Amino acid sequence: MSIPPFIIRVKPLLQAVLMATLLICSVSFATAKEEKAPINIYADNMISTEKSSSVTFTGNVDATQGDIRIRSDKMVVYYTTDEKTKKSQPADSTGKQQVEKMVCTGKVQVTRGKWLGTAKRMDYLEKQRQVILSDNARVYEGDNSVAGSKIIYYLDEGRTQVIAGRTKEESGGKKAGRVGMTIFQK
Repeated sequence: MSIPPFIIRVKPLLQAVLMATLLICSVSFATAKEEKAPINIYADNMISTEKSSSVTFTGNVDATQGDIRIRSDKMVVYYTTDEKTKKSQPADSTGKQQVEKMVCTGKVQVTRGKWLGTAKRMDYLEKQRQVILSDNARVYEGDNSVAGSKIIYYLDEGRTQVIAGRTKEESGGKKAGRVGMTIFQK
C-alpha cells in the first residue's frame, strides 16, 4: 500500500489551506463607500412594526447594497433612528434610520463577486460588525469552499471563524461535528 501523495506534500497543502482561507476571509461585506450606498430590498410582502422598529420582508427577498446581494425567504431588518434627527424634528416626523441588525432565514444566499455564502440563517450585527451564517453554513470562493455549522465573518478584522456543530449518533448521544474545506490547486 503506497502513501497517498497528499500526505507526502503536507507543507504545500498547509500553504494552500492558508491561501484559500485568506481568499475567503478577504471579502469584506461593504467598503466605506458601499456602507453609504442605499440598501434596496424587494420582496413579495412587507410588514413594518413601529413598536419593535423593524420591517419584515417575506417571499423571494432580494436585497442589494453596492455589489453585495442577499437573497432569502424571509428578512427582518431592525433599525434605530438617528437621535440628533429625532430630537430636532417633531415627534410625528421620521428621522434618518440606521440598520442595527438583520436576520435572514430560509434559503439564504449572500454574494459579492465570486464569493458566495449559503445557510439556512444569516444574522448581521452592525454594532459587533459581524455576519453570522448558521445551520448548514458554506462559503465558496470560486471552486474553493469551507463548511461548518456556523461561519462568523468579522468585518473590521477581515477574519473568518468556522465552527463545527454537533451531530446525532444513532444511539441518541452527541458526537462532535467537523469543519471542512475543499481547495482546488492551479
